[in-house]
Amino acid sequence: QVQLVESGGRLVQAGGSLRLSCTASGRTFTFSDNAMAWFRQAPGKEREFVARITPTGAATTYADSVKGRFTISRENANNTVYLQMNSLNPEDTAVYYCAAAFLAPGTTPRGYEYWGQGTQVTVSS
Repeated sequence: QVQLVESGGRLVQAGGSLRLSCTASGRTFTFSDNAMAWFRQAPGKEREFVARITPTGAATTYADSVKGRFTISRENANNTVYLQMNSLNPEDTAVYYCAAAFLAPGTTPRGYEYWGQGTQVTVSS
């Protein structure tokens, strides 16, 4: 069974920064074989793509809304993916989920096989 566990979400003021972490585990899960991504879902809205990173970390992709403010990275030795979020604004308020995919995923949730439970990020104005 594969587990993805997010952490790092909290209340922060606009303009502030947060770093989210997601650690993966599972007997049949090889972290370094999987692309990883972050999605987010605000109340009343659909889950949306935030960022993704290839298995080796060589390439990243970002949603336009976070480009230049957020950075995704990974440490394969620790089975962990990170999301550094800077210049946060209230529109970034959402539950943030990490996701994993063995095959080349796109930017839609359906391309991802494994999901964490999410961590709440709230940005106050």
